[in-house]
Amino acid sequence: MGGRPFEESRMRGISTIRLRSIRGARPLSAPRLTTLRLALAAVAALVLALSIAACENVSGYTQPTLARVIDASYVAPAVNIAVNGTLIAANVGQGAITPYGSLPASNSATIYVNATSAGSPLINGSDYQFVAGNQYSIFLADDASAPTGYGFTLLQDQQVAAPSGHSSYRFLNQAINTGAVDIYMIPTGSTIANAIPLVAALTVSATPSYVSFISQKVTMVITPTGLTTPAYTSAPIALTGGEVRTVLIVDAQLTINPPVTVFTGNDVN
Repeated sequence: MGGRPFEESRMRGISTIRLRSIRGARPLSAPRLTTLRLALAAVAALVLALSIAACENVSGYTQPTLARVIDASYVAPAVNIAVNGTLIAANVGQGAITPYGSLPASNSATIYVNATSAGSPLINGSDYQFVAGNQYSIFLADDASAPTGYGFTLLQDQQVAAPSGHSSYRFLNQAINTGAVDIYMIPTGSTIANAIPLVAALTVSATPSYVSFISQKVTMVITPTGLTTPAYTSAPIALTGGEVRTVLIVDAQLTINPPVTVFTGNDVN
């Protein structure tokens, strides 16, 4: 599912036909416009102008809000997630970052997390605010202090493109076994030996702000905090400017090398 704000179509331009005289030409044989015809033409033009104004101003229109799901929980079963009865994501599991879906704006919304297999809601929460024109992520994650516990938080996402020539990234660390990590975005031709972390000592369950940096071709490298041995190395990422991304970091379930795996969501393309 993915919703994006609609684009309002607008009627533009009216062609005006101008009559001009041609020197030396003989008068046309068509009848001249009478005063009555001129009056009728003026009324028709006024009606057309008013109808165009109505097309450009839609009374009572309210922008929708956009929401998606980021599922970082190994403990939770496959789930459906709804907001005020509107299904946002169906049958999602750990590692899912869904496309955005459109919702009516609300100052007091209820979020429901239900098992795909039906039954009563597993968890729910009320009084969440979804502001018109904004973007949000419903972030489902395990509780580091309770091995069988999980819950969700509502994150406000960046909805405008990064500045020209820059890219903006946000990192969510849910690698409970690995712990705090350092994150590098290493330009092509450089190595981790002469790089500095873009984000240092990112703890589990921390929710940092977006970080903006100059766009270029980079490799994302993630290491346990204070170490230079990579826990994760991405393929080269070609950044051209304007991109906004959210990166989810979780423990790898089936390997110890690398110990973490990464999922990336597009906030703004």
